Amino acid sequence: MKTVRLTEASRDRALEKLIGRDPSGYNEYEATVREIIEAVRREGDAALLRYTEKFDGVTMTARDMRVTRQEIDEAYAQLDSALIEVMKRAAANIRDFHEKQKKQSWITTRADGVILGQKIAPVASSGCYVPGGRAVYPSSVLMNIIPAKAAGVERIVMVTPPGKDGRAAAAALAAADIAGVDEIYKVGGAQAIAALAYGTETVPRVDMITGPGNIFVALAKKACFGVTGIDSVAGPSEILVIADETADPRYVAADLLSQAEHDPMASAILLTTDEKLAEAVGREIEDFLSVLERHEIIRQSLDNYGYIFIGDSMQDLIDAANVIASEHLEILTRDPWQVMTGIRNAGAIFLGSYSSEPLGDYYAGPNHILPTNGTARFFSPLGVDTFMKRTSLISYSREALEKVSDDIQTFAKAEGLTAHANSIRVRFE
Repeated sequence: MKTVRLTEASRDRALEKLIGRDPSGYNEYEATVREIIEAVRREGDAALLRYTEKFDGVTMTARDMRVTRQEIDEAYAQLDSALIEVMKRAAANIRDFHEKQKKQSWITTRADGVILGQKIAPVASSGCYVPGGRAVYPSSVLMNIIPAKAAGVERIVMVTPPGKDGRAAAAALAAADIAGVDEIYKVGGAQAIAALAYGTETVPRVDMITGPGNIFVALAKKACFGVTGIDSVAGPSEILVIADETADPRYVAADLLSQAEHDPMASAILLTTDEKLAEAVGREIEDFLSVLERHEIIRQSLDNYGYIFIGDSMQDLIDAANVIASEHLEILTRDPWQVMTGIRNAGAIFLGSYSSEPLGDYYAGPNHILPTNGTARFFSPLGVDTFMKRTSLISYSREALEKVSDDIQTFAKAEGLTAHANSIRVRFE
């Protein structure tokens, strides 16, 4: 990790490098993704089967794509019963948290006959993408499906690539079943996103697509946005820790490494006012690297996107955190709740020494699908709202409309839209 004095210039240089990881910047893959999407639009299942054979090395028929109840039961049998019980407990926490996010429709009335309101309803269908290979994360399955279920989505579909044996990952299937999925299809990559967006003979079209994936999946989601809704175009994982002299350097180092192990493109940043803490964290990191399994990935991540910034004041650290707008933000200070009041931009905030980031990844209940690459400035975590639509309700009586008819006609004529004005005028001829 690079240790630097926190200044506006040093912060902005680091930020420029971090933003360079944005999946939208990988233009060299866009042509391939567009080609895959168009093939799925034209050919449907035939394209899905061809790409599954090409990219996953699996030959199957359209009938094989849909996961059966027998496959789900066999997946449970392959898993340790302790893991299944942990997933069920985590699912209960996630469900409880997201149930509290639900909002109600509302209506307000006035004496002159004006009725205004907002109708809130879920999308009819959603699709959850789950990566395959070594990146099978059943926790993400729970985090994608349970909020959709809490929102009241009627049809929840999961897509995930098959392994070489033609089967989907057992942990993903069990997690999806625990979460309440309706249908599962063994198809992955950009072709799976295209299938969810446009529909094929076998895979249904959905209204909203969520879930993480590789660069091809991310770009496919971006390309299909507008045809269907998406949660976000997610970038590599990030963690930012604000710590003062009261923080335990071993905790800080462990938490930074918890995200660096995801990917060589992941980012881990420490903001502190204490030089001694910075030095101690550096030593702890080296100690951990000698024993952690994914030390090569961690080392690449820290060399490329790891920073220790030493600031002059806590306010400097807070200001930097708001500019960086990290996916995960830990506050390990004497009074973390006081520091939290100054934070505007973060995907999720973890307060105190015993609220380390993996708690949110797996178990606490809040969603771990969070805005990355600085988008926490304007995006929010995935949640019930992701799957909800707001529809405005407007009802005026004749009396109420007559009072404002001249105003509306004046406005419409000023914009050159005389048919708009006429629509009001004819009611009072």
